[in-house]
Parts: sequence; structure tokens; C-alpha cells
Amino acid sequence: MPENIVQKTLSEHLVRGRLEAGSPIAYRIDQVLLQDATGTMAWMEFEQLEKDRVQVPLVVQYVDHNMIQLDYKNPEDHFFLQTMAARYGAVFSRPGNGICHYVHLERFAKPYATLVGSDSHTTTAGALGSFALGIGGMDAAVAMAGHPFELECPSIVRVVLENELQPWVSAKDLILEMLRRLTVKGGINKAYEFDGPGVATLSATERATVCNMILELGATAGLFPGDKECRRFLAEDQERPEDFRELLPDPGCAWDEEMVIDLATLEPLIALPSNPDRVVPVREVAGTKVAQVCVGSSVNSSYEDLAIPAAIVKEAGVHPDLDMTVSPGSRQVLRTITQTGVLADYVVAGARILEPACGPCVGMGQAPPEDVPSVRTMNRNFPGRSGTVRDKVYLASPAVAGASALKGEITDPRDLDMDFPDVSAPKPMIEDAMLILPLPPEAAAKVTILRGRNISPPPVPPDLADSLEGRVLIVLGDDISTGSMSPDGVLVMQERSNIPAISEYCFRKEDPAFVGRAKEWGGGFIVAGDNYGQGSSREHAALAPLQLGVRAVFAKAFHRIHRRNLINNGIVPVLIGDDLYAKAVVGGTWRLPRIRRDIAEAERTLTVEVDGQRFEGRHSFTALERQLLLEGGLLRYLKSSA
Repeated sequence: MPENIVQKTLSEHLVRGRLEAGSPIAYRIDQVLLQDATGTMAWMEFEQLEKDRVQVPLVVQYVDHNMIQLDYKNPEDHFFLQTMAARYGAVFSRPGNGICHYVHLERFAKPYATLVGSDSHTTTAGALGSFALGIGGMDAAVAMAGHPFELECPSIVRVVLENELQPWVSAKDLILEMLRRLTVKGGINKAYEFDGPGVATLSATERATVCNMILELGATAGLFPGDKECRRFLAEDQERPEDFRELLPDPGCAWDEEMVIDLATLEPLIALPSNPDRVVPVREVAGTKVAQVCVGSSVNSSYEDLAIPAAIVKEAGVHPDLDMTVSPGSRQVLRTITQTGVLADYVVAGARILEPACGPCVGMGQAPPEDVPSVRTMNRNFPGRSGTVRDKVYLASPAVAGASALKGEITDPRDLDMDFPDVSAPKPMIEDAMLILPLPPEAAAKVTILRGRNISPPPVPPDLADSLEGRVLIVLGDDISTGSMSPDGVLVMQERSNIPAISEYCFRKEDPAFVGRAKEWGGGFIVAGDNYGQGSSREHAALAPLQLGVRAVFAKAFHRIHRRNLINNGIVPVLIGDDLYAKAVVGGTWRLPRIRRDIAEAERTLTVEVDGQRFEGRHSFTALERQLLLEGGLLRYLKSSA
């Protein structure tokens, strides 16, 4: 049968199941990506599996999130990660080498590879034909131990790109257009495969912008073909021609859905605060005064993406009424902008140069003022993600960011009195000195793990009882992100290795009394609306509620990654309708009177009792997920079945 490129990649790795949309599949993993904010938990969970060495061809541990060292916590975590990588056979990317997604694109991504990462934007590697997706830290640990990864087979959407982008319009506008059309819920359990004549007009780094933010649709993955541009980037820019394999759809293959985007008709777009799908043309909000402009991070941090704003502000400088920051995606990009004079242009113009790290994107410094617009080229603008609770973050392209930095207000770059700058990227200098390669097994076995005093093992889920009863701790609306259960920002993220400490911040933006209530009531339940748990793959968003005694979450719909993190940690995700949601009040008593039996019997319904009334909840558990819940989570299941 003719296959599209998603099917070709998964077919090579399929262990069980059928490649049919909605069916559970398990497939073999080639690469695992870890970053420092999620890696400490993942390694502690890997230790519990009692393996002497990672069991997949490549594991890379990056340090790129928790880079502000206020005290001993972050630096000690970094040395913990470095020694764990050395002990168990992973590559270690040192602090300062760059952001995990961009470095992985440069040095490791390739066609036909299957990649999972404990960071939701692992999807970036799809730019080079990798089937790449974000997962929770526990799933990453299990993948490192050599177990196949189970996934609901996504439906595959063909995105036909026609014509080419016009001057001042970029790949960021392409993915913003997709968000405008589809919303943050439109891509759940879908993989997007890019095809059509417009694909050849996009560079590898432009494709990376699209694949990085494909996750904001709720999508499983996004893939560009292994074509001439992929070959050029791997062979010429990154000097690894051996990693190229042609990956093109077979003639006559089929897709589950199709959408068409004419690149020539796109215009500069911008996402309004505070969700990535609130997209409008820049011209509709032009003139809005701006206090901050941030360029770079894991998306829009290539040489070209940094050179365009630099060319805009080079002559007249950054507007005196705002701050501008620049975050290169990698050390390779930093060296290139240094050699070409782009870095000097920024310095002379008055921009602030940050190290190659996530930085402002996750509230790691450079938080904006309250209630004042910040224009960023980053991928998310969830409330408070910047580190400022009452922030007003707009998402836009590098050209829009540069124009806004020049004028001091949101500006359509087409209105600038200048031609679109020629920013052809020179060949980067390839040098991997900040990648520490794995030790031989004999030497690795002698490594001593440096375990800082802030590192605390994750909580162990209790046994699933025959019935569950609890009070409703909080009632939430739609599109609650994992940044609500486990917030971003310097003070919170330095506690990523200590679940009791980080749980103190759970839902602090929505209800500062939540933590005290959960402790006083001995735990309870969470009730939420649609798309609960969107955003980051951080399993801390499940671990913090678990620490506080949450045993079930009721929601109209769950985001894929967070749903799996709940199950892995023994928390039951229950699907509810409007009727049951309307019954939710803080303090109300809810029961799952036969939860163990309902799960074991493999029905699609779960019995829920509220105020003496019986309602019907739903679930979509696979056979494996039912076993995980019955056994008390993923790690307990694997230990019991070993």
C-alpha cells in the first residue's frame, strides 16, 4: 500500500497495533530528549527501573531552562544531570550550548527517526522528517529503559502549501494562520504532514518554526519531508550527510484530512494575550504601545530570525521607551551572529543580549511589567508564563518584533520605510565541544552521582481503591494550561526537583487558597472545562496535585500529554459533560462509587455520584492505561510485571 511520510516512519518502528487513526499503537524509540526542568524527575524514575544503561541508541540531556542560579538549587541540579548522563550513557549538553530543540535540530534530528522528549516542543525535529513528540518525564524514563512507546495513532492531515511567502511575511505567520483557523484544540490526536510546491520554498529553520508551534494546536506531531532542503541542511550546514534519507510520500498515498494554505496570501499576524490562537492581522492592533520586545528562544532563534530584527533597528536603534532582548537558539547561532556583525548591530542599537537558553519564554528572567504589552517571537503566551502574573504577551514574527522595537508600538513591518533585508545565512562553524559524549560502560559504572539536597524523589501513588470520594477543591474553566498546576518563573522552577516544595504553588494564579484547602481536606478532586492541561509536557502538573492528595480530575476534555501524565501517576482522568460540570461547586462531595470495577470492566463509562444523584462520566482508556490505573501508575505497573 502507498504510504505517506508519517506512515513510512511509524511502519519502520511499529511493535504492535495498526496504523489506523484512533487505534492504540506501540512503536520503537530511536532518540530521547531531556531538559533540566523535567530531567531530574525523569532520571529518578529511570533509576527505579534498575537498568545499568539507557537502552535506546541516543539520549541527550540538555540544560537550557533553569539557568538563573539564585542559590545552590539549579547548579546542583545541573551537576546531578551531568553525572546521571555520565553514569547511564547519555550525551550531556552543557549550560550555554543552547536550547534543546534548536541544538537537537542542528546535531541530531534526521528523517525516519522516532524521537520523544520530556518537553512539549520536541515536535521541532519534525522539520527534518523526525516523528517527534513531547511526553511526560515518566514516559521518557520508560522509553530510555527500552520499552516501546504507546500512543493513540493520530489521524494524518495533509497540509498543502501553495506558492511562496511574500516579503515581510514569515513561517511564524504560517503557523499563526493555522492556529487562527484551527484553535488550540483543533489538532488534538492529529499529525500534520506538509506537502505541496510551497514546501520547497521554506528553509529547514523556517520549517522548525512551524513544527515547534504545531504543538500549540494540541497536535501530536508535524512532519516536513526528507527532501532536497533537508539534505542541504544536514550535509552542508551541519556536516552530517550520513544522516539523510529521502522521505517522500508515495504516489497514490492517502491522508485522513487535507487543508490548503496559499503562502502568497498570508500577511503579518499576531496572537493577542493570552492564548496562541487569538490571532489577528498585525494591522488591526498596530499602534499599541509596547514596553518590551523579546526575540529568540526555542522558536525563531535561527540566524535569519535574529538577523531580520537587527537589520531593522540597526540605524535608528531600539525605541527608548522599551527594552529589547535577544536569545540565540544555540552556541552555533551565537557564534554566527558574532562573526557576521549581527551581534554588534544589536549592541549598538541598544538591545540586551542573553545567553542561548529559554530565558524569557519560561519566565526565566526579563519578566515584563504588569498590564503592559510585551511582543515576543516565542511560542506561548499563557497567563503568567512570562513570570508576571498580569502580563500581556503578544506572539509575532521576528519582522513584527523588530518593527515594534524600532517604533515603540506594534507595527506592521510592511509600513516601514525600508526594503526587506537580505539576511542570507553563512555556513555556521560546526563545533561540538559543549556536548559531552557517553562514557564506556566500564568507566560509567564508576561515576558517583552528585545528588543535591533539594532533590527529592517523586511521590508514589497510592493503590486505587474500590471507590473514591472527595470534595471538589477547585472549579476551572476551559484551556487551563499546565503552567497553572506548576507555574513558570524563576522562583517556582528552581523547585522542579522537589515536588513537596513546588506543590505549594499549585493553582496560585487561579486560587491562592487551593493548596491550604487541599491540605485541610486531605486531598480531593479537580473539576475543569475543555482542553484541560494544554501546553507543557511537565509531569509536575500531575505530581503536584498528587502530592496534595488529588485522586481524580473531572474535565470536559484533556490535552494528550497531561492526560497521560495523570494516568502514569495513578490519577484518574474522568470525562464529563455540561450537565455534570454545572453541578461543580468548591466543597461539594463527589464520589466514584465503583471506580475500580468500572475501569477493570473496560466499559467507556464511569459512575459518578454528586449530591445523591448518579451521573455518567466517560473515559477512553486503552487496555494498557486501564492496567496502569489499576496497578497504581506506570512505574508500579512495570515493577509488578517485571
